Amino acid sequence: MRAIAVNGSPRKGGNTETLLNHVLTQLDEAGWETEFVQLGGKSVRGCMACGKCWENKDMCCVVRNDMFNEVMAGMVDADAIVLGSPTYFTDVTAELKALLDRAGMVALANDRAFAGKIGAAVVAVRRGGGTHVFDTINHMYLMSQMIVPGSTYWNLGIGLDKGEVEDDSEGIANMRNLGQTIAWLGRGMQPHQRSFPRNMDFFG
Repeated sequence: MRAIAVNGSPRKGGNTETLLNHVLTQLDEAGWETEFVQLGGKSVRGCMACGKCWENKDMCCVVRNDMFNEVMAGMVDADAIVLGSPTYFTDVTAELKALLDRAGMVALANDRAFAGKIGAAVVAVRRGGGTHVFDTINHMYLMSQMIVPGSTYWNLGIGLDKGEVEDDSEGIANMRNLGQTIAWLGRGMQPHQRSFPRNMDFFG
């Protein structure tokens, strides 16, 4: 089984990265292959709504001068996708929003490529607004027919300065539980052999 974690924070080694690593550590210990991607701080443009992904159906975005297609390939290959973001005015970072919009659209255009995968959101928050960030990430998962696991609380870790989130013992325990829950779900899945209804007639 394979998991990819994408850090939407532009701050390397910050609280979002710390939280994601606690999730990945549990998956590493469960024998999963894991990958960590630093997205925040990179140039990732938003979706242009050009519709080319629906024409080409090649699992790629027509915009090829940023890192999106590389990250998208990792998401398609993974059994579990964990997206993390700090809280920017009660929402995800611009880079992560661009990834959500483009990845969601490309996946839908390619026979719902994310259907049946596990999707988890991880959020670093200083004080308030974190649940909206959590919802923003989960909206793409749920529309994509992904499996969204629960944990002991919302997947939030509290901290502002680098490393401060380690003092949030409940948040760290939640991340570890989330990793364990993803691993537990994975044991009941057959990689790349999911049978999900992808081409439904929505209009009766």
